[in-house]
Amino acid sequence: MPAQRWAVVGGGWAGMAAAVEARLRGIEPTLIEMAPQWGGRARRVEIDGLPLDNGQHILIGAYSETLRLMQVVGVSLDDAFLRMPLRLTTPDGHGLTLPPGSPLAAFTRGVFAHTAWPLGHRLSLLSTAAGWALRGFRCDDATSVAQLTRRLPAALRDELIDPLCVAALNTPAREASGRVFLRVLRDALFSGPGSADLLLPKQRLSELLPHPAARWLQAHGGTLRLGTRVERIDACESGWQIGGEHFEGVILATTAVEAARLVRPFAPDWAERAAALRYEPIVTVYAQSDGTRLPQPLFALPSDEQDRPAQFVFDHGQLGGPEGVLAFVISGAQPWLERGLDHTRDATIRQAQQTLGAHLRSPLRALRVLTERRATFRCTPGLQRPPAAIAPGLQAAGDYVAGPYPATLEGAVRSAVQAVAALAPR
Repeated sequence: MPAQRWAVVGGGWAGMAAAVEARLRGIEPTLIEMAPQWGGRARRVEIDGLPLDNGQHILIGAYSETLRLMQVVGVSLDDAFLRMPLRLTTPDGHGLTLPPGSPLAAFTRGVFAHTAWPLGHRLSLLSTAAGWALRGFRCDDATSVAQLTRRLPAALRDELIDPLCVAALNTPAREASGRVFLRVLRDALFSGPGSADLLLPKQRLSELLPHPAARWLQAHGGTLRLGTRVERIDACESGWQIGGEHFEGVILATTAVEAARLVRPFAPDWAERAAALRYEPIVTVYAQSDGTRLPQPLFALPSDEQDRPAQFVFDHGQLGGPEGVLAFVISGAQPWLERGLDHTRDATIRQAQQTLGAHLRSPLRALRVLTERRATFRCTPGLQRPPAAIAPGLQAAGDYVAGPYPATLEGAVRSAVQAVAALAPR
């Protein structure tokens, strides 16, 4: 029997993962991307001649599917990442650090070692986490993260819960889904040694999966088309047609907006749900301080909606990038966008000078402000995300598709693997 031919529409992380997974199952994928480069939102950009990324990403050890496919396409994880135990510390030394070892034991030891928190606060956190574990890390679908953690001391919510929530869900704790937050905690902290480790990219995002996957697909019989927009897809007796070509299966790995456009003529209910998603922006302020090397490659930053926009700073000089280039990340950035990018940039530079002043070896100057206005969907309680199945032989893949994860690289990759499994011949 000849191999099936599938179309994968969209060359971001979900599309790349779907095409590779399909080829591993003996299917002949045709990967179609309308942009001139692979990678989607996680792609390389040039800033004043510097090769940087369109935003920052942190992976964790629990991202098993993403790490598996990276290895399939020839990526060395040791070369690609700086791996370190979970560390959410501020430049003044406050914060939580987990030691190596079993996640549960490491979490307990890390909390007890955080002597800046009173003993009662530490016991409260451990007791609350134990309660979550006993309930299987589940809560009512209507519960927000703020409601879920309301009995914790305010200091713990400000210093630990809020930064974790906005980093994982890109949604403020008062509006974020408690159910999804608990799933992330379960997989990160309680799914085996190293699951909570931070994996900080030492290479450009495009070299972690998109470009190696493209090279792998070319070497293994895949068909790749850049700069090609799919105008429509049509059902036929034995599958689907795109631009006159016949395919037994199609995986839509585009944005939710583009997928809704393509399927609206024959799946209006699915299209309406996809189009109804609302989004949170992420702003990245790139800045340079010549000669600066921070004590560690990643710091959490005290932040608020008044004067301090950024929640994290990355030192690119320690992550394979240009020395002295710092990236300040503002998640859940809508309140700051409403004030304007110039205001946000200036507030971030002031915040950096106040919090990093002792570590800066020269004046900090802004290089560029990058805005991804639809960075992630708003991960709110009770959100009805569109399902993966659209029609027979047609699946959606992407970080927005219904599933247990928020809008993360792992969520995108897992959705792609599941879409392939649902379509693959049995």
